[in-house]
This record gives sequence, structure tokens and C-alpha cells, in this order.
Amino acid sequence: MKSISYVEGRFGTWRNSLNLLISFPSIAQWAPIPLRLIVGYGFMEHGFAKAARGFDAFPAILQAMGLPAPHLLGWLTIAVEIVGGLAVLLGALVPLASIPMAIVLLTAMFTVHLPYGFSSIKLQAITAAGAQFGPPGYETDLL
Repeated sequence: MKSISYVEGRFGTWRNSLNLLISFPSIAQWAPIPLRLIVGYGFMEHGFAKAARGFDAFPAILQAMGLPAPHLLGWLTIAVEIVGGLAVLLGALVPLASIPMAIVLLTAMFTVHLPYGFSSIKLQAITAAGAQFGPPGYETDLL
């Protein structure tokens, strides 16, 4: 008779059930959809937010940061966030769209967020107007 450890006895059934559930092709094919919806929408929302401030506002920020060709980089960033986000949202050309999207995130991480540390949530105070947060770190870019 084979003896099983407490951990195997306690969690073995749960793991087997999860593996069985994931192994069904009908369920496994739907697993990436929530991630695609979240990432795609997130990128598109950031692109639309930049565009809503005016197509010269974001390049002005890039110029103040000292990045080269700020107008070109600004327009490209907005286009990558909107078009790449839509591609991910729809599940079309994801490997191709993910390369410029990763470049945008790495650039943001190293030029803006790195000096503020890892954590993306820096609660500074709770006032009558609500929670007040400090500048975000690079945690969200990594996610």
C-alpha cells in the first residue's frame, strides 16, 4: 500500500480536477480571452487618453523629457497603443503587435517609472476628496 503525504492527500484532488478542467479543448481555448480583453482595452484606453489631450500634448511631454524626434515618437506611441490594443483585443496579429507594445512599455518603464521604484500604488493620504496617490512605479509596466 502506497502512503501519501498530507499535502498530496489535501491538494492532490484539487490539482487533478484543475488539470482535468484545463485539459478540455473547449475550455482551454477560452482561457486567453480575459487577458486579451484586459490588455487590449488597457492599451487602447491609454492611447485614446493621449489623443484626447490633443495630438501635440504627448509629443510636448516627450520633448521635455529629452527624447529624440518627440513628434514622431508621440504619434507612433499613440498609434501603437490604439492599433496594438485593438489587435490584442481582437486576437489578431498578437505576436506582431506585441513587439512595438513591449517597446512602448519598456520605454515608459526606463524613462518615467523607474525612479519611483517598483510599486504602482503609493497611497499618500486619504482626504475628503478621496485617496491621494504618489507617482506610479514600474510594477504595472512589468505586468
